[in-house]
Amino acid sequence: MDLTYLHLILNHIPVIGIIIGFLILGWGALRGYEQVKNTGLVVLLLAGLVAIPVYLTGEPAEEVVEHLPGVSEQIIELHEDAALYSLVLAIVSGALALLALIAKRFMAAKIGVVAIYVCLLVSLIAAGSMVYTAYLGGQIRHSEIRQIQSGNANAEIQREKTKKEEDDHSKKSKTTEEDDDH
Repeated sequence: MDLTYLHLILNHIPVIGIIIGFLILGWGALRGYEQVKNTGLVVLLLAGLVAIPVYLTGEPAEEVVEHLPGVSEQIIELHEDAALYSLVLAIVSGALALLALIAKRFMAAKIGVVAIYVCLLVSLIAAGSMVYTAYLGGQIRHSEIRQIQSGNANAEIQREKTKKEEDDHSKKSKTTEEDDDH
């Protein structure tokens, strides 16, 4: 198993983990279930930890795919930039989850409550960032995703081209009619 394969295997864990951790923590906070909150915090902590090797294996994965046919260097760079933000947010979310677990256990309860709500906010932002990063990563080798987007753009270009042709044809018709009148 090489680092590219490891990247492809692990990259789903932080994306799904952050989302699931957020949902579990949110449910626990909403209902006041301490064990559910603890489970959500542990899931967020683990997702933040797994984000590190995912990011570190991204560069070796890039080296393998960047010269393959149909692979866009621009999309790889967008994915890489988004991945850095996602990594930072995942680590912060995991660190806040750890802080909340420690605060709940060894510090004042109010600190733990504040840490949980801050963790919820950061993990929601991290989830959005992770989903966007995964979306960009999917475009690297899944050209069907790019075709949908470019298909929409191409349809718009085609509509503009057709309108221009109709306008040109209309102008030619007026010129021909004027010439026939003389």
